[in-house]
Amino acid sequence: MDRNTLTGLLIIGGLLIGYSWFTQPSDSELAAAKSQRDSLRALEETEARASLDTVIKAASYVQEAVVTETKDSAWKAEQAMRFGGFSTARDGDLKYSTIENEKMIVTLSNKGGRMVSVELKDYKTFEQKSLMLFDEDSSRFNLNFLYEGNYLSTSDFFFEPSDVDVSVQGKDRLVFTYRLYAGSSSKYIEYRYALDGDAYVLDYSVSMVGLADIAVANNNRMNFEWSMASPSKEKSVKQQQLYTTMFFQYFEDDADYIGESKAERQILEETTSWIAFKQQFFSAVIISDQGIQAQEAYVETQNVAEGSNYVKRLTASFPLALDQSANPTGNLSFFLGPNKYDILQQYGIGLEDQIDLGWGFIGWTNEFLIIPVFNLLEGLNITYGIIILLLTIFIKVILFPLVWKNYISSAKMKVLKPEMDEINEKFKDAEPMKKQQEVMGLYKEAGVNPLAGCIPMVLQMPILYAMFRFFPSSIELRQQGFLWAEDLSTYDAIVTWDAQIPLLSSFYGNHISLFTLLMAASLFFYTRTNMQMTMNTGPQAGQMKVMMYIMPFMLLFFFNSYSSGLSYYYFTANVVSMLQQAVIKKWFINEEQIHAKIQANKKRPGSKKKSRFQQTMEDAAKKRGLKLPKK
Repeated sequence: MDRNTLTGLLIIGGLLIGYSWFTQPSDSELAAAKSQRDSLRALEETEARASLDTVIKAASYVQEAVVTETKDSAWKAEQAMRFGGFSTARDGDLKYSTIENEKMIVTLSNKGGRMVSVELKDYKTFEQKSLMLFDEDSSRFNLNFLYEGNYLSTSDFFFEPSDVDVSVQGKDRLVFTYRLYAGSSSKYIEYRYALDGDAYVLDYSVSMVGLADIAVANNNRMNFEWSMASPSKEKSVKQQQLYTTMFFQYFEDDADYIGESKAERQILEETTSWIAFKQQFFSAVIISDQGIQAQEAYVETQNVAEGSNYVKRLTASFPLALDQSANPTGNLSFFLGPNKYDILQQYGIGLEDQIDLGWGFIGWTNEFLIIPVFNLLEGLNITYGIIILLLTIFIKVILFPLVWKNYISSAKMKVLKPEMDEINEKFKDAEPMKKQQEVMGLYKEAGVNPLAGCIPMVLQMPILYAMFRFFPSSIELRQQGFLWAEDLSTYDAIVTWDAQIPLLSSFYGNHISLFTLLMAASLFFYTRTNMQMTMNTGPQAGQMKVMMYIMPFMLLFFFNSYSSGLSYYYFTANVVSMLQQAVIKKWFINEEQIHAKIQANKKRPGSKKKSRFQQTMEDAAKKRGLKLPKK
């Protein structure tokens, strides 16, 4: 190798070394490259793990699907074993349908094919909301039956409706059906609802189409159960509780009921014509033309939680008889409407007996006198306050002959008062029987019957008690205002308070009724006027004076939460009675003439003869072994 070649190789080697030294990466560049390599490696590992997780999850999903399918198959097998052909109706979507006429809107549910609510279109609640006889959340309606060893309830299944929403008017009639299929289009339980355009009655039937074997297995009957918590519709829940209960009527018998203050189960012991879920002004009634069998049948009332928006829970349970046709069928009807006497009476099966008009003569007075006159006055299209006033005047007119006798007797007793005082003074230390004989002798001589003033009052009592029964039960007064009272069917509150005052809130209430105050005040003045007319003295007068103060005070508590229409009636009756007294005393009764007539009676032959009343008193004394004084 010559010198030039060696020199060239050294120069090229130096250039390569210098290039390598100048182009080598810095420490920071080396660190960045290392970081990049690490990131790439981590990404590759993450993707690999993700792919592995995906594979694992996919395998898990496949396994879960297999398990779920296995469980579903087992559940379906269990459902099929228990419910048989009905098992396919266990699942479904909740849907509602309505059937409507001029009187009401009935809402039905495909779950159980049942009524879930009934709205009466002509009425509102006290708060002016839609009036519902019952609602879905607080009611049950189902049929129970035995099927292949298991008891089934129709409320657990979804029915197929024939329509969605239908309505009818006038004399037309609609029919709405629900079908619960039993695994075949030719086997099903059918509910049939039929409604006329202007009626409060909904006809209902259940048919076992192609299922006669099930009917036979159940002795041609299915257990019907209907339960509802009655929603509050009026101003006072406590007042509604006094009129809410279960009524029922056996064939060819009077209506019976569970006492309103009770919570109990009443076993039905005879074939029953109808069962009523009776509320204060409205009712839902189950009616059976064939009769409800007494086997395992009962009605029941239960109290509800205080402070809730419900009054009571009412329940009826009984066997619904099916006929023995190819498709066994059972029929019922439901009255869903107001407790208005004329409406209930037109069905001719005693539904009007739910309205408490009083027993015996009291009820007859309301049925044949008060209600016809009230309906006649109602036709005048005047306010109900004026109707009550006119009714008061009418009653006072027909009772006037009795009132006249009472006033005449009072006037005679007043004229005889000086002579009565003489007898009391003369015989103050004598035996009571002797004094009584002298008093009876005076009455006989004067031609005065001491019971003449009592008999007219006794005869008026049925009218007073009839009105006491009529007003709180009269739906005609419901939500009818007069003067300051917004609703004559309940109390009129001019002052209210929220605080619970011991004893006062319990016995009087948290309000003040002005009509009750006026009634009590008028009773006080009417009683005082009567006392002034008779001029009574002695112990009896003292007792009357005590009653004059006690009775109005007691009635303040008793009537404060009662119907303001009733208090208004008693107030007007007292005022009219005081006006009668004033007119009779001023223009029709002459005490001087009465006194002269009494004196003439004393001189009449035979006036000394013992009266029948006096003889009866003496005979009673002899029976008790008392020694009668000689004259």
